[in-house]
Amino acid sequence: MSSKTTHAPRPHHHHARHGGKLRRFLQKPKGILIVLLAGLTAVAAMTAGPALVAPGLLAAVATAFLLDGVLLRWKTGKWTFPDGAILTALIVAMILSPHESWWIAAATTAFGVVSKYLLRTRTANVLNPAAAALLVNYFVFHSGQSWWGALSESELPLVGLLLAIGIYIADRVTRLTAAVAFLGGYYVLFTLAAFLGDPAHVAGIFRPPDLQAALFFALVMVTDPPTSPPRPRDQILFGLAVALIAFGIHHFAQGIYYLLVALLIANVGEAWRRSHARRAHG
Repeated sequence: MSSKTTHAPRPHHHHARHGGKLRRFLQKPKGILIVLLAGLTAVAAMTAGPALVAPGLLAAVATAFLLDGVLLRWKTGKWTFPDGAILTALIVAMILSPHESWWIAAATTAFGVVSKYLLRTRTANVLNPAAAALLVNYFVFHSGQSWWGALSESELPLVGLLLAIGIYIADRVTRLTAAVAFLGGYYVLFTLAAFLGDPAHVAGIFRPPDLQAALFFALVMVTDPPTSPPRPRDQILFGLAVALIAFGIHHFAQGIYYLLVALLIANVGEAWRRSHARRAHG
């Protein structure tokens, strides 16, 4: 009899290991958000023009990956996938006009990434990084905003796709109440303004591209977990506050940045509320 023994083939441990990492990534809210936003971006790019949107989109994502990767390594001592920064990059690129130079998208994203480290409390960043970056961009580079990633240049029936993806995102991060409160308050206020004043002054709010911009803003940006409240009651107040501030800025200033400023002001208020609550509970 032969003394040789037959060994079963060794399992491909590396495949199982990579498969496990992928499953864990997709189970995280940020992981599924990246996948969903990437899918929405792909659909929107087909309408806006892949060659037109690609430079800014790739520059934003590459900047976020490299910059936040290094900052996370410096902060934690290990290499970590910068999922939050990737989300910031996607949102920035999806809102900026694709006619802007690629380096403007990169610089805007860089500011958003850095803002998370500079403007924060003990537990979270104070401002929505994408909103803060886009506001700075407006005053520094005077760039346009097309919201092409919100399907603003697509046929109206595709709003259903935006709603489906956005509602799933908001529900997944348990902030759907905030989004609904914002949209309800926002459109009630502008409807009242149409009845009580000049309808032409607010007519654009109800039509593309402003319609898609408001939906994307509500479902993807108002619902940012680090900068919005977790409890439904607080989410209602938060969403209504964003709507009221946005309406006021639009009515008195007419700036294209009214949504961004409204969200950032509400972010500061939420950070103060959390800090006050922690002090009250010792």
